[in-house]
Amino acid sequence: MTSIDHSILTWILLVPLAGAIVVALLPDQGKLPNWIALLTTLGTFALTLHLPAHFVADQGGFQFEINRLWITDPAISYHVGVDGLSLWLVVLTGLLAPVGVLASWNAIQTRRKVFYSLFLVQQTAMFGVFVALDLMLYYGFWELSLVPMAVLIAMYGRKEGPKAALKFFLFTFIPSAPLLVAILWLYARTHTFDFVTLQVLLNHSIFPPKAMFWVALAFLFAFAVKVPVFPLHGWIADTFAEAPVAMAMVVAGKLGLYSMLRFHVGLFPVQARAIAPLLMALAVIGVLYGACLALVQRDFFKLLAFGTVSHFSLITLAIYGLTLTGWNGAVYQILSLGIVEAAMFVLLGALDVRFGTTQIAMYGGLAAKLPRTATYFVIASLTMIGLPLLSGFVGEFVILSSTFTEVSRNCAILAALGVILSASYMLWLAQRLFYGPESTFAMSKPAADLRFSELAALTPLVLLMLVMGVAPSLWFKTIQSGVHPPQAGNSMGLPPSVLLLPSVVVTQPSTEGQQ
Repeated sequence: MTSIDHSILTWILLVPLAGAIVVALLPDQGKLPNWIALLTTLGTFALTLHLPAHFVADQGGFQFEINRLWITDPAISYHVGVDGLSLWLVVLTGLLAPVGVLASWNAIQTRRKVFYSLFLVQQTAMFGVFVALDLMLYYGFWELSLVPMAVLIAMYGRKEGPKAALKFFLFTFIPSAPLLVAILWLYARTHTFDFVTLQVLLNHSIFPPKAMFWVALAFLFAFAVKVPVFPLHGWIADTFAEAPVAMAMVVAGKLGLYSMLRFHVGLFPVQARAIAPLLMALAVIGVLYGACLALVQRDFFKLLAFGTVSHFSLITLAIYGLTLTGWNGAVYQILSLGIVEAAMFVLLGALDVRFGTTQIAMYGGLAAKLPRTATYFVIASLTMIGLPLLSGFVGEFVILSSTFTEVSRNCAILAALGVILSASYMLWLAQRLFYGPESTFAMSKPAADLRFSELAALTPLVLLMLVMGVAPSLWFKTIQSGVHPPQAGNSMGLPPSVLLLPSVVVTQPSTEGQQ
């Protein structure tokens, strides 16, 4: 078992990559690429389950760690590991991969070999972002995650795929250039790309404050676009509307939000604290702005896109509230939204395949015709709006309560208004699609209810929404080990308000200046 512990992350990275190569080499005949991709993703998911099964929450720090020199000059290492912050995100990525394959089973009818090989490459890139602890290794996986997404949006876009792909690529690639420059500047001053070493050096060495401001800003800019944080959201509506379902469910949020926690706040606690008021203000605006735009959308994928902006802005508020409770809620909410959004994409994608349109006005009264689809959609909608006993409630409650009691009452009240608005647009969408007056167009289509592949993808997600809603402690114990201050107190000589951890830097709540 010890041997497996020391190689499990490498296997998680290599198995989907090997699957991509096999799919690319074999002939594109029938459902052969589908089956290879499904078996590969199921095997990878099984490997990810080894992490929570053998993770020691009380140990702290990084586990399953591998640190081997890869390139001598410059000193780039194959340094990977997980802690409470990244562990469940790796498992979530592993879970969503077979869901994406099943959701694409009937939706992708042409060039299956290209689709599934690029899809598996995308999985490797996402795993790499979550486990990489060398900045150049991280940057390589970060950039790799952009290419399959852009190519598949261009190939499989519904109406304006190439245009949406170009917008996505430019929005997410251009901010990566200053990120690379910032990483190289850090290496020139410290002679290391190692994340753990940089945490210590950046908090003990004296660098010009102005230079550190620009370096931290370069990191933040790249991550904020990827979330996206208002007003850097210009790419998300077109991307959601054009991307294949399997790719759309992984495009937004998780990578950017995790990177904010790990690499912005984790490496630049002083700069993060200085810019936190601005990020909190933008987050509150994003919560309200996204919810208001979602209310007026007539395309259900674009409605989901702006709803995503609103929900991820709430998580951004929790991150830059810089409290331990808020951070626990933020990570939990990332997991919950990842599951809920995947279910929503599968359901909306199923409607698009059956009826050939994403226009909400063309639907109505589908509950009698598609009862299983309606049931799953209602459960996912109630989870997204935060109904008690479902997973969405736990994260939202923790975030809003910690913001109200420890950060800013005004911000919490405004953010809660955005949560209320989310109930308006999600319930309106459910009513319009399934319970409104019957649509002549929809009723004239001979559409079947959810197929076996779709049920196989959705049922685990719905069960997780319920389990996470009633037993959140199963996840919180591990999450807290990644954002909990050391029991011995401040061992790094930092100011009392800032504690440096093995994995992240957290700020203790202050009672001063509360509104």
